[in-house]
Amino acid sequence: MPPMTDTATVRVPGTTANLGSGFDTLGLALTIYNQVTVTRSTDGVRILSPISEGARAGATAMLTEASEAFFDRSKASSFGFEISITGDVPLARGLGSSVTARLGCVAALNQLSGEPLSRGDLLNLVTELEGHPDNAAPAVYGGFTASGVVRGAVRCVRFPVAQRLKFVTLIPDFEISTPEARRLVPMQFSKRDTVHSLNRTALITAAIAAEDYEALRGCFDDCLHQPYREALLPQLSAVLRAGEAAGAIGGWLSGSGSTIITIALGDVAPVAEAMQRELPGSKVVILTADDSGLKVL
Repeated sequence: MPPMTDTATVRVPGTTANLGSGFDTLGLALTIYNQVTVTRSTDGVRILSPISEGARAGATAMLTEASEAFFDRSKASSFGFEISITGDVPLARGLGSSVTARLGCVAALNQLSGEPLSRGDLLNLVTELEGHPDNAAPAVYGGFTASGVVRGAVRCVRFPVAQRLKFVTLIPDFEISTPEARRLVPMQFSKRDTVHSLNRTALITAAIAAEDYEALRGCFDDCLHQPYREALLPQLSAVLRAGEAAGAIGGWLSGSGSTIITIALGDVAPVAEAMQRELPGSKVVILTADDSGLKVL
């Protein structure tokens, strides 16, 4: 067992989830990161990184819940801590910010406690906290993941993603609440929409696993959640159409939004410009897949 220390720092990649119809199932780690540092303290849970007062109570509650779940699951002796979260993953934009915080917190606590939990244990724990594994799995393992809870435990199948595949990531200047976005998704679907979703999810998974990225064209025409969430982001369809017309293979609403992502193999500049024209004031970053996942620094 590694020796216990007073400070631990981990790096967690941001993620994009769903990838069209792979609702709560498909995810992919991206080269955008948050860094989480946890230091032993006697003062309970204290957040050191800059955060607005309005968000501080919610963040403290989330991280306290995560730490309590860690100590309960690991049976390690509990302790107070100070936590700092810095990096480039924006809040409430559909890029896995909550996973970077929860996973970063429990992974750093795991280091400080002598690593009683494996990566698989961390994945199961964070999935329970998140409610679904689509962001947690790629954040832990990197790459593209298909994951779900099978017989009470998360089962994750991971594939690497070639660096030639570029992710044109449009980040609007406004947030979307995940609970609000989830409320818009119906509880029941028609047979037609259900079969369509199964088909697209299978095709996307097979194409990425085979690194046959051209086979992804036309496969992101989701009818499971994106049409309903467009009420919160009316520009969604226009942005995706513009990106595809400029050369993108396809694209999707990242998680619950507000970020919109398209993928391309060629020149990404025309794609980025076309997408940004449809949603002025947004920021565009060009990312690739992160194939490493959680990293202890």
